[in-house]
Amino acid sequence: MKFNNILVVLNPDNEKQYALARAVRLVKEQQNETKVKITTLLSVYDLSYEMSALLSSEERSQMHKTAIEQQRQAVQFYLDKYADPEIEFESHIVWSSNEADAIREEVEKNQYDLVVKYTKDEESFTSLIFTPVDWQLLRKCPIPVLMVRDGDWKHQRRILVAVNVSGEQEYQDEFNQELVSLEKRIDEIDSIFTKLIEQNALGKITDERFSKMSMNYETEQAEVVQSYRELKSKIKSEEEKVQGTDRFLETISKYKDVTELNRSMLCELIDSIYVYQAEGIGKERTQKVEINYRFLAVSH
Repeated sequence: MKFNNILVVLNPDNEKQYALARAVRLVKEQQNETKVKITTLLSVYDLSYEMSALLSSEERSQMHKTAIEQQRQAVQFYLDKYADPEIEFESHIVWSSNEADAIREEVEKNQYDLVVKYTKDEESFTSLIFTPVDWQLLRKCPIPVLMVRDGDWKHQRRILVAVNVSGEQEYQDEFNQELVSLEKRIDEIDSIFTKLIEQNALGKITDERFSKMSMNYETEQAEVVQSYRELKSKIKSEEEKVQGTDRFLETISKYKDVTELNRSMLCELIDSIYVYQAEGIGKERTQKVEINYRFLAVSH
């Protein structure tokens, strides 16, 4: 899989931007035929700016812009450092007190296919109480995430498959086991092909035998790859259902104390309403009304 639109989360507390360096190296390893876009994201926040009661909203907004512009100059240093004809760089700097939310919003607004972020060990007591940003990102991000440490990248190591080990749904364990099994078989067949080619070149197996064995393994590989794709599609479908439910519950929680419906509530919760022609006469008269909720693949 080749990545063409990468989001790199910069670390404001570290002089060396390991995530950006890794993303640039990944692009070079891919050897894409077209330019790859790398967008850097930096979340900026200073609580003291928000606590001053003497500032007007306009003054506070101007202070935010000034802080962002100061960081923009620092970010440009890294973009210049890693300038490459194969890469198109862009930088986004946002004012946000929650880095995880800033990343999620950035991903939702743009068609990224990979997030790269620096991570380090959480050893403080607070990490046992609060959910770290990295865990929030790994659990909720809808696209692949590459966590980077400040060590050397063993690029010869091959990542076979990434699974969700923190899923709360019952189906997740079964999906994980099946994914790992299918990917291992795909890798095994690749290794067998390599050995067959070597043995045929050395004359250890005949061309006829090589052709027959290759055909059998090619057939099996095609079947395994198809099963893998179908399973990934099924996982995506299930995750979209869960995300839809979470978004619906998050939205409806805002209206828990509402005593009557209003236009705003209807627009936010309901996708469409279909009123069908009435049937029957008198007390036997019935009329079907179908309500399709937003974020949920169900209707009533």
